[in-house]
Amino acid sequence: MSGATIRVEVAYASPVRQALRTLTLPEGASAADALRASGLAEEFPEIDPATAALAVYGKRVRPEARLRDRDRVEIVRPLQADPKESRRARARRRAGR
Repeated sequence: MSGATIRVEVAYASPVRQALRTLTLPEGASAADALRASGLAEEFPEIDPATAALAVYGKRVRPEARLRDRDRVEIVRPLQADPKESRRARARRRAGR
């Protein structure tokens, strides 16, 4: 490896607070590498590095996805409710007026 580095951000937002880390990683680093290097899994116990969903600028990526300079890796929280079921419930409530 040439010793080249990239600069990336890792972001996470819990319901009560947000965290953003700026990291310098070796060129060729993956999204999972960035998650590990960020230390956010230790700071937020609800993040499981083995199963965490990751995105780069809002687009879901696999953990092994290679990062580019200035990428922002986002740790995605699971949905609290199924969006389709939520829409159906709202429609039922409106119909019952």
